[in-house]
Amino acid sequence: MHKFMRTLGFSMYQKKQDMEKLLRRLAKEAERTGILTDTDGSRLCELRTEIAPGTGVAIVGQLSEKGTFRREYYYPYTKSTEISSRAECSIQRHTERETYAGLLDEYKVGISLIFYIENSMEYRIRLADRQSVQPTGAALTGFSVQGRILLPIQKTEQQAEDSKQAARVRSKLLEAARHGDEDAIETLTMEDIDKYSMVSRRIVNEDVYSIIETCFMPCGVECDQYSVIGEITGIEKMANRITKEEIYKLRLDCNDMIFHTLINKQDLLGVPEIGRRFKGQVWMQGTVEF
Repeated sequence: MHKFMRTLGFSMYQKKQDMEKLLRRLAKEAERTGILTDTDGSRLCELRTEIAPGTGVAIVGQLSEKGTFRREYYYPYTKSTEISSRAECSIQRHTERETYAGLLDEYKVGISLIFYIENSMEYRIRLADRQSVQPTGAALTGFSVQGRILLPIQKTEQQAEDSKQAARVRSKLLEAARHGDEDAIETLTMEDIDKYSMVSRRIVNEDVYSIIETCFMPCGVECDQYSVIGEITGIEKMANRITKEEIYKLRLDCNDMIFHTLINKQDLLGVPEIGRRFKGQVWMQGTVEF
């Protein structure tokens, strides 16, 4: 079973046979979103069923000549129209099946950001039709099965603006350092030394979450999962139309990058409000714009 199905409100489906019944029901209610015919004559088909606005389950499998569908794999998805990054993006195929990962050279988070491409069928159809597959942007979304709400860091409007300016300057320095600018590398090194000294001094009397405002870092052994702390800038409350479980869709500002995260209400500790922060581990997914 897919770990993040509970994020969509299917937490009660604990047994494999129950999930099989659910998937058969979803397949019957699904809308066919793409068919790809391979050179050997086999037809790959993608079905999608919404369980909340813009959110649902994608089921991919083979379609026989008689029209019989045989499922190969499935995954939860959510759509976002807000572009999170327009950084250079490359697309790589996963090893175990023909799904794809995107790799963003995003200077805002300081790492190469890897995410699961939810519109991989569109990418494959474009390849088959010899259309352009050059990414021009990525709308990122996250799925979390455990999270908590942190209080905001108290600061003035001027301090908030100074923080945003410093983040933009650092992003430019990282980009310059990546291209071999020695002055930028030296500046970043000095900044890191000063930051380490500041944290070491403050950690004696303060909690770590009053020092670290946001963070974005790889977590676990899977390359598309991250531990994040982000400021909540928008909240949308949805309900699973089948189980009636409530789902939060949080718009997060993390390291000056915007993305949306889904979490089941019962898996979230605390009350989300705009200005507060979300802390949790997320599976990063994204829609690539071509």
